[in-house]
Amino acid sequence: QVQLVESGGGSVQAGGSLRLSCAASGTFLSINAMAWYRQAPGKQREWVARIASSDSIGYSDSVKGRFTISRDNAKNTAYLQMNTLKPEDTAVYYCNVVGYYRGHNYYNAWGQGTQVTVSS
Repeated sequence: QVQLVESGGGSVQAGGSLRLSCAASGTFLSINAMAWYRQAPGKQREWVARIASSDSIGYSDSVKGRFTISRDNAKNTAYLQMNTLKPEDTAVYYCNVVGYYRGHNYYNAWGQGTQVTVSS
């Protein structure tokens, strides 16, 4: 199985910064991509950013230019640097990791979520 541990959430004022981390552990063969999603109260979960094993990166329009996703392959860890935060960034942020187990079975794992609150 794959276990994901997220950290780095918290409360900041608008314009501030936070850095989220997502560490993956377990008996997996590979990590194909690591991504961040978020879910605000009363809203559906939305995709925020993604980084693939090929290092291709994508961002949602709402965070492009303010958030930066990166990964440390040696530590199986993804990061989300969030700058110029806005109140509308307030949400629970979830890490998502996809890849293959030994035996080539596909997995799709989610973290427990970390709260980010941005006050105006």
